Amino acid sequence: MARVAKLPAGPWDSGFAVLTRAASKSALWCGIAVALSTVKGPPRRAAVHGLAAVAVASAAVNIVGKHLLPRARPQASSLPLYRFLNPQPTSSSLPSGHSASAVAFATGVGLVSPRLGIALAPVAAAVAYSRVHTGAHWPSDVVLGSALGAGAAFATRSWWPRQEAAPAPHCELAEAPALDGGRGLAVVVNPRSGGSGTDADELRDDFPHALFHVLSKDDDVDEVCRKLAAREGIQALGVSGGDGTVGAVAGVCADLGVPLAVLPGGTFNHFARDVGASDREAVAAAVSAGQALRCDLGRVRAERGAREDPEVRELAMVNTASIGVYPNLVRRRDTLQHRLPGLGKHPAALLAALETFAVSTPTRLLLDGRSRVIWTLFIGRGRYWPRDLAPLERPILDDGVLDLRAISADPRFARLRLLAAIVTGTTERSRDLEAWEARRVDVEATDGDLVLAVDGEVLAGVRRVTLTVDPGALTVYSPRGAAESRRE
Repeated sequence: MARVAKLPAGPWDSGFAVLTRAASKSALWCGIAVALSTVKGPPRRAAVHGLAAVAVASAAVNIVGKHLLPRARPQASSLPLYRFLNPQPTSSSLPSGHSASAVAFATGVGLVSPRLGIALAPVAAAVAYSRVHTGAHWPSDVVLGSALGAGAAFATRSWWPRQEAAPAPHCELAEAPALDGGRGLAVVVNPRSGGSGTDADELRDDFPHALFHVLSKDDDVDEVCRKLAAREGIQALGVSGGDGTVGAVAGVCADLGVPLAVLPGGTFNHFARDVGASDREAVAAAVSAGQALRCDLGRVRAERGAREDPEVRELAMVNTASIGVYPNLVRRRDTLQHRLPGLGKHPAALLAALETFAVSTPTRLLLDGRSRVIWTLFIGRGRYWPRDLAPLERPILDDGVLDLRAISADPRFARLRLLAAIVTGTTERSRDLEAWEARRVDVEATDGDLVLAVDGEVLAGVRRVTLTVDPGALTVYSPRGAAESRRE
C-alpha cells in the first residue's frame, strides 16, 4: 500500500477511478456479456458462464465473506486524498467484491473461450488493482477476492458441459419413380395449416402435371389420400401443410407402399426440415429426378372412452409424441424464437423450460407397467439432439428406435432440482431426467385421462396408448438423395 501511495500523480488516477466505478454492481461485465451474446457459439456460451460465475462470486463475497471477515477500509493517511473514491464504501473491506467479480467473469469466459479469457484478463486485473489505487481496499482484500472469483468460475465449470455433437445427416437411399413435372403425383393441400406456400396455384408452377386436391373442412385426409392413390396413373402422393397433415398422408403412403413428396406449407415444418425438403423448388427437382430417402415411421394406437369398449385411433407419427407439459414447452420456445429471432435456439429453450416447469403440474400414469409421476414424457421417432429435455434436431431418420425422455416429478424437491438443472445447463445429467431407447412403449392413465400430442395435433381423453416404430416404412422424395448418393 505504501508503494502505491508513492506513485506519482497522472492521468491513470482518473482512469482507475472511472474503471472502478464502471465495474460497480458488475455493470461492466454485464455490458461485455451482452456484447458477447450477440455472437452465436462459444462467445454466447462464454458470456452465460461468465455471468454465472459472477453471480456465485458475488453471493460468496457479500452474503458470506463480508459478514464472517469484518475489516476496516484503508484510511485517508494511507493514500493521497485526491485518489480516494468519494464516497467510500461502508461495508467490510475483506474480501474485495469488485476483484471477485472481475476474476470470476474473465475466468468463466476463458473456460469456454480461452482467447476471450486472455483478452479480458488485463481488464480484470486493472479492475482488481483499481480498488487499491483508489483506496477502497487493502491489497490482501484484492488477493482473497480474486481467489474467490476464480474458485466461483471453476465451481460453475460443469454447469455447461460440452454437449454431445449431433452426427452428420444421413439416411438410406430409396428407389422412387422419376415424375417429370409431377406427372403421376397427387398433391393434398391443407389451406388451414397456416404458414406460407399452401396455395395450390403457386404449387402448380413447380408441379405443372400433378393432380391437386385442396382439403375442405369436412374432408377426411386418410380417405382422400386413398382415393387419390387409387386413381389411374398416380404413383406418389404429395402434401403441403403442417406436420400433422404430413403425418396423416405419410401413414397412407406407408400403408400403400407409395412415395411421399413433402412440400413445406404449415406453421411448423419439422419433418420437411429433417428430410432436407425445406425448399419447394429443390423438392420439385428431386421428384423429377426420382431422388428419395427411406425413413422410419412411428405408429400410434390410442384408446379413448370406456375400458370395456374403447374407441381406437391409429395414427402415423413422423416426428414426436408427448404427454404432459412438453407441448407447452415447445410452443413457448417456438414463440420466443419467432418474437426474438436473435435469441438463439438454446436460450429460447432455456427460458421456455423455466416458465413451463415453474407453473405446471405433474401427470400420473403407468409407463410400461411401472407407476410414474412425471412432468412430461417425450417420444421422438428417432434420436434427437441435444440429449436433454429440449431436443431440437434429428439428423438420422432410419435408426429404428424411439427416443424416450421422462422428466420425473416423484422425488421431493423435484421442481426445484429441475429448475436448478435448467438454469445451470445440467439437465442431461440430472437424476430427474430418464432417457432410453425402445421400439415400443405402452402408457396407461391412472389418474384421469391423458392428453396426447402427436406431431403437434392434440388428442384428449386418452386412456391407453401404444407407440411403436416401423423401420423403413416410408419413402420420401428429398434433395438430400443426391448428396447421399455421392457420399456412397
